[in-house]
Amino acid sequence: MIGKLRGFSNSKLAGVLVGIIIIPFVFWGMGSVFSGGNTNNVAKINNEAISSKDFVNFINESRLTNDIIKANIDNNIVEQILSELISEKLIEMEISELNISLSEEALANKIRSNSILLDDNKKFSRVKYEKFLLENNLTASSFENSLKNQELKKNLFKYVSGGIKSPYFLKNKIFINENKKIDVEFLDLDLVHDKTVSNQEIDDFIKNNQDILKMDFIDISYAKITPQNLIEIDEFNDEFFKKIDEIENSILNGLSIKEINEIYNFKPNEIKNFILKDNSDETLKEIYSKRNEDKIQLIDKNDYYLIFEISNIIKKIPNFNDTYFLESLKKNIVLKKKFEFNKNIFEKIDEKLFSYEEFIKISKDENNIKTTTIENLNDNKIFDSDSINLIYTLPNKSFTLVTGDTNKVYLTKIDNIFYTDIDKNAENINEYSTKSNNDIINDIYTSYDLSLNSKYKVKIFNQTIDRVKNYFR
Repeated sequence: MIGKLRGFSNSKLAGVLVGIIIIPFVFWGMGSVFSGGNTNNVAKINNEAISSKDFVNFINESRLTNDIIKANIDNNIVEQILSELISEKLIEMEISELNISLSEEALANKIRSNSILLDDNKKFSRVKYEKFLLENNLTASSFENSLKNQELKKNLFKYVSGGIKSPYFLKNKIFINENKKIDVEFLDLDLVHDKTVSNQEIDDFIKNNQDILKMDFIDISYAKITPQNLIEIDEFNDEFFKKIDEIENSILNGLSIKEINEIYNFKPNEIKNFILKDNSDETLKEIYSKRNEDKIQLIDKNDYYLIFEISNIIKKIPNFNDTYFLESLKKNIVLKKKFEFNKNIFEKIDEKLFSYEEFIKISKDENNIKTTTIENLNDNKIFDSDSINLIYTLPNKSFTLVTGDTNKVYLTKIDNIFYTDIDKNAENINEYSTKSNNDIINDIYTSYDLSLNSKYKVKIFNQTIDRVKNYFR
């Protein structure tokens, strides 16, 4: 819970001045959604109720529009907003119980020291303050109350986690984990993959993959409409756009491209059984990509209008005597063989059945096996960042599959791991102090979270929530 509370506080209320801009009452008329006795409450924390009015005001201040809420109503957005409101109320209750306070003088100093409100001489400017309030539609009291609440929240979290000072061994542990040097042997599996494809493999692949090999063959009529072929001049004038509007209306009225052409004579091209290839014309590629949309379409291409009609779509296996499709089929077979090869290695590693002898055997030639030293957690000169993170979690002598640039797959073996302690006087010691402090603080917040769960009993009034959701539907 506390992690969520902190996240909400940091995102919604972060920034001493600019971040606290309240958008008032964008949901007119929501008050009528709630009516009748106890159903006016959306939730209760211990004995303290959260009223429907509180909920409406919180939604109003969330900057979420009606459209956003409506679009996400089935993704539990209303429950998420209520969760954030409950988080806010819990923070307020904790602040009150712990007697956390902020003096008027401290609040005034916060405002006077903010850089946004300082003049060229680095002194507080009352004029800038008044201008800020006007620009953001705020009163001084509402702004100062919001700022005070924000500072109280900060003080609560300081109270919970303040005074943390991690010992050297924790800083050192993080330093070691991030900066240990790892000697790695690695094999680019692309060097040993079988890239040959026999006729028997082709026949078997076709036989066993009938459904996935089927492709859409389409019959197309299309034309590029320009002022020249529509009104016989080169100018995009009112007459041209008037006829374009007429053509668009003809499409809406259900006319075919052949019937439209009889009126405007733009002479469409006709292609039967078109199937997409890498070297296909760009216009045909676009038409093919839209084959499952409207049967006939008119598209503004800036320099011309593209009109096309797809009159027929047949799903069938292409002719693999065609060189293009035969090569595509071979690529698929090779990819499948690569996948099975890599999968077999992964399963053996996972079951701890992979040995160094097999590593040598797979390489085919020991010269294919290279070595490198990974200097630290950010050293991704060969392997990508996710792979480096994986390698840094593994023990010495481990095997694993990792990836690198251009989607290469490597089989790796950790040969040695070298550890170095951080110097207590190192320039970056503070960086590791912060990291270790944060780890401790996260543990504290986890414990605090458990404490809050037992300390506060939250009850949700689902009927009221349902009425809110119905309002937005």
